[in-house]
Amino acid sequence: MPDNTSPLDLLVVGDGFIPVDAYRDAIAHLPSESAARLALRGVAMAGDKSEHHAAQAIMEVKGPNLVAPSSELLAAVPGAAVLGLHFAPVGADVIEAGQDLKLISVARAGLENIDITAATARGIGVVPAMGRNAGAVAELQIGLMLSETRNISRADQSIKSGGWRKDFPGSRVEIAHSTVGMVGFGHVGKIFSHRVSGFGPKLIAYDPYASAELLAESGVSKVDNLIDVFEQSDFILVLARLSPETSRFIGKEQFAAMKSSAYFVNGARSRLVDYDALYDVLAAGSISGAALDVFDDEPLPADSRWRSLDNVTMTTHFGGDTAGTNITSARMVVGAAAEFAATGRALEAVNAKELGWA
Repeated sequence: MPDNTSPLDLLVVGDGFIPVDAYRDAIAHLPSESAARLALRGVAMAGDKSEHHAAQAIMEVKGPNLVAPSSELLAAVPGAAVLGLHFAPVGADVIEAGQDLKLISVARAGLENIDITAATARGIGVVPAMGRNAGAVAELQIGLMLSETRNISRADQSIKSGGWRKDFPGSRVEIAHSTVGMVGFGHVGKIFSHRVSGFGPKLIAYDPYASAELLAESGVSKVDNLIDVFEQSDFILVLARLSPETSRFIGKEQFAAMKSSAYFVNGARSRLVDYDALYDVLAAGSISGAALDVFDDEPLPADSRWRSLDNVTMTTHFGGDTAGTNITSARMVVGAAAEFAATGRALEAVNAKELGWA
């Protein structure tokens, strides 16, 4: 159990998405007894949002030990019992420097920027902010669907360049008369299904870990095979989590099963999808189009082949970047810190069992 006679030292790392002040505001929203258990210190990552996101893109592929932590973080982490952060790299060197660390509370669902193995070996819990951006990501999915199938961004680009374009690639479909298929059904899928239901589509999902009863509560029919989603859907949305099991699990076979009139939407992770196979079907016009918020290389190189496709709507991996998401994320970080200060454990830690907390 923590020493309740003095507040825990909570060190937070601010970045271009969630600054230090957001965590201070989050503590102010805790019950007074919980807030009193925490003493917050803050350091800020150097650079801007694009640099922080670029570093995260490297860690998603190569892990946290391939991006050097800031000297400010290494100097500040000694003495901290809890480390709260968003995109900061926490590799073995940070964990080694944080000799008093007991908890790492992360303002993201993905933990690619944390060396979980090193943390667990030191008895440090690692807590993700599960579902923190589900609403924002769900709404972007709807926006991408509309923009791609109704050619909103292409028409806007035409007008701004002096044209008045009326001819576009792809089928003319409405969400209302469509089958929308989800690959994966977690936090985002649940919120998405409720928000898109106002359009009146048929909703189906493939998720071997979600029961038919759970899906039915959201008006979604369960399908038993991944290929069924691709064969039946007019819109296919990737909402799965990235794991060794799901890495590149969508590829040629699935795209070959799609209707020629169908659209593919990925706002989850690029490495869930064989992007070479996706590019091929788009370049050949075998499917109507795609809408993508995530790519293997971010930012896309100036000469990227994706920039030449006329049947793709692209955004710059900002699905979860809203004011509401960032507020929620900061509150979840300090909430986990407050739980640890009160109980000596955090039940949502991904390594809770290994640490004897669950």
